[in-house]
Amino acid sequence: MGLRHFTYDDAAEFTARARESKDLHHPWLFPPDTPAAYAAYAQRLIEDPAKAGFLVCEKEADGALAGFVNINNIVEGGFLCGALGYGAFAHAAGRGLMREALDLVVRYAFGPMRLHRLEINVQPGNAASIALARTCGFRKEGFSPKMLYIDGAWRDHERWALTSEMLTGDG
Repeated sequence: MGLRHFTYDDAAEFTARARESKDLHHPWLFPPDTPAAYAAYAQRLIEDPAKAGFLVCEKEADGALAGFVNINNIVEGGFLCGALGYGAFAHAAGRGLMREALDLVVRYAFGPMRLHRLEINVQPGNAASIALARTCGFRKEGFSPKMLYIDGAWRDHERWALTSEMLTGDG
């Protein structure tokens, strides 16, 4: 497994993988599945300094895309925080690649990016995403009713977080 930043050239493979993964992602996640939607999505991740996007790639499969991890809403100053979003593609789900990828992104966020806190907001029924957050050391901090508008409705979310001290054992 390896990580790399998004590029515009990834549109064809990313959108094909997103279309193949609709059943896995629904109703939790809706990654872009058309070239136009991907272009807008990638542009935000590439050009917006408040976002960082990483593609999860399989080393054994010539770098085939296995998923993605994004850090959104990066706030600097006294907060030093970002919100994680992630998704595996169907062919790679359940193989441990996202655990490895999330661990690498967390270390990058707390290292070179100098963030102090990362948050994950997960719909309560998304057992796989909650298990990944828990396995990666995130702690449940609360519940937010009707937090995000997803798939035509306001959805409840659990809030999970990790601080740099928790990662190093100092907190």
